[in-house]
Amino acid sequence: MATRVAGTSLRSSIHVEYRALIESLIAAAEERSGLPLLRVHWYDSARDAVPDPQQVRIGELRKVKLRLGRFGREGQQKGVDLRIGLDLVAHARNSAADVFFLVSGDDDLTEAVEEAQGHGVEVIVLAVPDGDDKPHGVSRHLLRAADDLDLLAGPVVDAAVIRVEVPPKPEPATPAPMTPPKPAPATEGNVSPRPTPSDLAAAARRIPTPPAAALAYQGSTGVPSRVMPGYDDPADYDNQIDAVVTKVVSAFRQSATAEEMAELLSSKPSVPRDLDRALLVDLSDALDMYDLTDPIRHRLRERFWLQCV
Repeated sequence: MATRVAGTSLRSSIHVEYRALIESLIAAAEERSGLPLLRVHWYDSARDAVPDPQQVRIGELRKVKLRLGRFGREGQQKGVDLRIGLDLVAHARNSAADVFFLVSGDDDLTEAVEEAQGHGVEVIVLAVPDGDDKPHGVSRHLLRAADDLDLLAGPVVDAAVIRVEVPPKPEPATPAPMTPPKPAPATEGNVSPRPTPSDLAAAARRIPTPPAAALAYQGSTGVPSRVMPGYDDPADYDNQIDAVVTKVVSAFRQSATAEEMAELLSSKPSVPRDLDRALLVDLSDALDMYDLTDPIRHRLRERFWLQCV
């Protein structure tokens, strides 16, 4: 949904009216199936699987069951797909419902969908439309396994998901230029005065500016670095990487306060979890590549910092 509204999956770039959104999902499911809704299962990740205040409020909404996974080392969701698959198969086996609406396009759910269908239920993928009102981020494998594909109405998303834009702070007033001091008169014979011991000590304490750093990769000692078999050259994807980074950085700049921007820069070279997740998800979608190789991940994060500073 963030991708439709802000052009990137960065969560902090949007504000969601969750009550309105969930009520719209319920209405769409009941209208499409002709059946009353049993329950909405809302899946998300949280640190140590402990809900944050926003997730607590979502779990307290009518007919909503909150199901939480956790965050991995690089900020990716862990355990969420497994929970979805287990719930899907368990409800199908127990005949808890006849029709399941899956608001996800994740390829990892394909086998769970097929297993649930084996118990006689119908599984429909309810996709979020992109800016062109086409399904966004739905795996081809999942699409082939599902019984049908339906689109959530674009106006429903637009009404419940709002792009966050923090107004820029006014520019400080430019101080009046100072009159430069007059140079000290030269000594007799136009010879510059000798430096004092204090001048020499101050010069010794000055630290020269280090040269700009560059990201480098090194192979084994004495052996040139090379791309291992099965790993693509990240330079082949520079255009797509730059396009993804530009959208994520632009969305973050528009939604972040000055303090959040300063905090981001202070975290370098580590990319904060929410930003890193958005970069990886958006590039996976852009390249139609489920698992990004390590060289591509390195290049993506390198280009991110080049655009941020």
